[in-house]
Amino acid sequence: MGHRRSEDESGGQEVEHAVLAYLHRHPDAADTLDGIVSWWLPQQRYETERERIESVLSVLVERGELRCDRLPDGAVLYALNRAARPPLH
Repeated sequence: MGHRRSEDESGGQEVEHAVLAYLHRHPDAADTLDGIVSWWLPQQRYETERERIESVLSVLVERGELRCDRLPDGAVLYALNRAARPPLH
């Protein structure tokens, strides 16, 4: 059981690093969970990881790294929370 948890944690960290790396390369980017899964992350690798990605995005929002805005259609848009940290150069 502990082995599975370790895999989940490392997978979550991998997604976290991929999302933050993308946003630091594209600081004006913002997208829905579907857009992030389809465009920001390698589709073939993360398509089946939707729940894990959503969980990681929630953690990043809770930590203040990302902000999320609900669109009129109910979709949630994620973006870098510029108020939380100065841009990397």
